[in-house]
Amino acid sequence: MIRSRPARINLFCCFCRQRLLNRIQEIMNYHLQSYTRKVDELLRSAGAVCEVYGEVDGHKLKGYDLIRADLPIVYISTGMHGDEPGGPEALLSLLENGLLDRQLSFYICPMLNPTGFAKGTRENASGNDMNRDYFHQLNPEVRDHVKWLENRNPDLFISLHEDWESGGFYFYEINTCGDIPERYEFMAEKIAEVMVLEAEQVIDDHEVRRRGWIYHEAEADVMDHWPEAIYMAKKDCTLSFTFESPSALAMRHRVAAQSAAVNSLLDFMYG
Repeated sequence: MIRSRPARINLFCCFCRQRLLNRIQEIMNYHLQSYTRKVDELLRSAGAVCEVYGEVDGHKLKGYDLIRADLPIVYISTGMHGDEPGGPEALLSLLENGLLDRQLSFYICPMLNPTGFAKGTRENASGNDMNRDYFHQLNPEVRDHVKWLENRNPDLFISLHEDWESGGFYFYEINTCGDIPERYEFMAEKIAEVMVLEAEQVIDDHEVRRRGWIYHEAEADVMDHWPEAIYMAKKDCTLSFTFESPSALAMRHRVAAQSAAVNSLLDFMYG
């Protein structure tokens, strides 16, 4: 009897752990549903048209078009990695605070990886990093996303991400239309008002051009492992920015930094 006691305890602990994990997943699913509902309401109320371009494990994959005649088109995506909630939260905050009032057209994909977001994992439910799949397109979410993007040609692409290893904010720029260092100066000043820029000289194996600024060529680090930003460059989007906030900081600070980055970029480019 004494020897069997640890087994019962271990079984009870496993049971409690599984119940906790199930509860966490329920909360994540609830938050995902709440987020997608709020974003949908904000976009539709501004006149955006929603297209369901795919579905995975019961989650609809949605893209939105808000097209205004003869205005530049900005494409914003987020939710690529399910353990980077700051990007979706920043998009929601931007929508709530007048992003769509700008004299611009928009394409918006607010949740690229809903199964990863529901589980709180970088990868999708199949265990794959979707942001390395835009060359082979093996994941259905990526294939459907690429099909949705085929006939959409934005002037600017913005991707909202996070980094668990960084201590400050940084961003990638892919630019095939002309170097404008003054844009960095303007953006860096605005971002620094709410968050320090990453001080490391090498970030994610990339040497920075200036503090927190990776000026990346329009080629993937690994030839056939394209992220979304490289796919967009290859389909002739001449300017893209990937914003990275540090996951270790409080959500309100990450949202503020992402918002400052997006707003300062749009202010510099379009006023």
